[in-house]
Amino acid sequence: MMFWSRPLFFSLLFCFGELVIAQIKYSTPEEVKVGAIIGNVAKDLGLDVSTLTNRRFRIVSGAQDALFEVNPNNGVLYVHKNLDREQLCDRNGACLTDLKIVVENPLEIHYVTVEITDANDHVPSFAEKEKIIEIAETTLPGARFQLPGARDPDVGINSIQRYKLSQNDNFHLEIRDRGEDKIPFLVLQRHLDREQKTNHSLILTAIDGGAPPKSANLNLTIKVLDINDNRPTFSKEVYSVMIQENVALDTVVIKVEATDLDEGTNGDVEYAFGGDRNSKVLELFTLDRKTGEIRVNGQIDYETADVFKLDVQASDKGQPPMTTDCRVLIKIQDINDNKPEIEVTSISNMVPEDSKHGTVISLISVTDVDSGLNGKVICSLTENVPFELKPSFKENMYSLVTKETLDRETVSHYDISITATDCGEPPLSTFKTLSIQVSDVNDNIPEFSHSPLELYLTENNAPGASIFSVYAFDKDLNENAAVSYRIIRGIGGHNDMASFLNINSDNGHISALKSFDFETLKTFQFHVVASDSGTPSLSSNVTVNVFILDQNDNAPVILYPVSSNGSAEGVEEIPRNVNAGHLVTKVRAYDADIGYNGWLLFSLQEVTDHSLFGLDRYTGQIRTLRSFTETDEAQHKLLILVKDNGNVSLSATATVIVKLVEPKEAFAASDVKSSSKADEDNNVTFYLMITLGSVSALFLISIIVLIAMQCSKSTDYTSKYLQETNYDGTLCHSIQYRSGDKRYMLVGPRMSIGSTIVPGSHANTLVLPDRREASGEVRLKTKLYKYVYKHAGSSLCCAQSFLFILSFTKCTVSCLLL
Repeated sequence: MMFWSRPLFFSLLFCFGELVIAQIKYSTPEEVKVGAIIGNVAKDLGLDVSTLTNRRFRIVSGAQDALFEVNPNNGVLYVHKNLDREQLCDRNGACLTDLKIVVENPLEIHYVTVEITDANDHVPSFAEKEKIIEIAETTLPGARFQLPGARDPDVGINSIQRYKLSQNDNFHLEIRDRGEDKIPFLVLQRHLDREQKTNHSLILTAIDGGAPPKSANLNLTIKVLDINDNRPTFSKEVYSVMIQENVALDTVVIKVEATDLDEGTNGDVEYAFGGDRNSKVLELFTLDRKTGEIRVNGQIDYETADVFKLDVQASDKGQPPMTTDCRVLIKIQDINDNKPEIEVTSISNMVPEDSKHGTVISLISVTDVDSGLNGKVICSLTENVPFELKPSFKENMYSLVTKETLDRETVSHYDISITATDCGEPPLSTFKTLSIQVSDVNDNIPEFSHSPLELYLTENNAPGASIFSVYAFDKDLNENAAVSYRIIRGIGGHNDMASFLNINSDNGHISALKSFDFETLKTFQFHVVASDSGTPSLSSNVTVNVFILDQNDNAPVILYPVSSNGSAEGVEEIPRNVNAGHLVTKVRAYDADIGYNGWLLFSLQEVTDHSLFGLDRYTGQIRTLRSFTETDEAQHKLLILVKDNGNVSLSATATVIVKLVEPKEAFAASDVKSSSKADEDNNVTFYLMITLGSVSALFLISIIVLIAMQCSKSTDYTSKYLQETNYDGTLCHSIQYRSGDKRYMLVGPRMSIGSTIVPGSHANTLVLPDRREASGEVRLKTKLYKYVYKHAGSSLCCAQSFLFILSFTKCTVSCLLL
């Protein structure tokens, strides 16, 4: 069978938000073969056929079985299932099927309407094969008798167009139009004579308007009866009534009434359905033969049919019986008995959190099969969600779009409830929930818990061992939250120490490639960068301040006595006639460590005669305990042990040989030594005064700078590096005492009993010699500066300056004392 499907009416194209919407209409006859082509939608819409597959060209509408499909490769619309117009649209004038076609990237929605035109695929049919009509012989010419109408499910020109009666001399056919229906009537042309012919056989033919036309025949048998000269008469030719759908069974719809002027059985009237007896109608209504009441016998549904046309025939019981007919129109009033239906076409259930306002999430269509206000639907969303419904140009069509900025870190999932409520009384509602997942984008940088970070590292760490760990947290997900770490290198200054550090890029564990020495480096800083794996990658950095802590890793070094070959051994000569308390010599030692690790104690390990010599444990001075006698040996060997106060003490030894000489020899040697000693003391005193003056000036400047910096800052910082539990803020402390004919002053941090401070350490012992010459005794009085170090840790530069001043002082005094 040849047919053509063509686009009809119009194509409407415009933008709606981000949607490009067009509407096109096709027409196709029913009963075409499955697979028959309706039209090329892509070509008619001007779409590029080569991009249809990638753009997911498809039909998305239709809750029922799809009658049509589109080929995603070439855009052709074709028949998917058998098209039966009578089954789809019954006897409605126009049979339209709406399709919704979606194309993505960018999103376009096109509405396609396919009109299924009627084909002459049904043959007219009569409810009965034979009809018997009884007519009295006294019936006058011109009398009309209604004949059963034929039914044809086709519509329009393909429905029944005319009736034809077989050739005869007594009757002719008359057709009346009642709405869309054609009712045949048999009209008597001349008197009938029962004595000549009792029965007349005729054929009624119903013909439709198809090409070629189709027809059906009804056999009519006319029986001629004796007289019954009055026929029943209805009060109305057409009765009309309105009832609501879903009325209760056995409800009286209407009562028809016919009267007959005859008497007796000729005037008794009975009622029956006549004309076109539709079996479906007979299932819904019943007619009382005696009373004429029409009652409801089935479920009345407005959505199935909104009007019913019934033909009622009234006949008397005369011989022959006489009949008349009327039409009953039963109009159905719609009630709000159907809830709206929601159809959702999801473009994607994952929405990126950086989606722009107005991004289309889903297409929403609502339908209500009720009519009027009962079918008018209002759609709404859950409150307090960053989405909204935008209506389409087509009624009851909406787009779910974003209206606010999304943030997955705040809300990662939305359950949106769509409510569709009709305007009936009472209103009916339908709810549907959409689950929308917000997908992550890389919009958060890695964050460190603190900045800057502080690392306290004990010197002499093992190379390659882990010394610290950093951690940064990223609020994003998956790759966007995968953090890697690296150290910034090559900045210069102390930051060059970063070249001796290595960091595990996955977990942030930092290891040192070398062992650090407190005596060489006391503090430095480096920077760690944390980067995520997103695209583009985001990063942040943190400064790590490293403070090296001292260990007792340096043994005391003997400065005096030292022999020519470098060993700690010396010879001292004293006269035999010296008194008790005479200073024989002083052992000088130096320890590169600080604090308790650098405080030294002196002790005698070996001595020839314990009653002759004594050693000051703090200063290292060796003095006689008594006068010498003739019996004492001329030479004595003293072994002195020098050890520090570390947790694990380190020590060194020095050997002093004391020789006893006669007074004359001693005086000669003493004069030489005294002269050189005096010169040396003069030089030492002079340089010591210059050094202390310089140190005092530098120290005063540091205090002024620190106070100025502290006043310019509102934030209070507290140093963790130099803090002690019982530290009262005093940096300098002094103790003066006399031992023999010498006075000593210990300058440095606060000490506990049993500790000693030796030359070369950060707390120094200064020897103030007596000069017994004509000019008198010269004494040096030292002023000590005190500083409250409550906020010392607020500036790393001030701490470094303070350590530099102490180190400078220590080195200078040590060199002078040497």
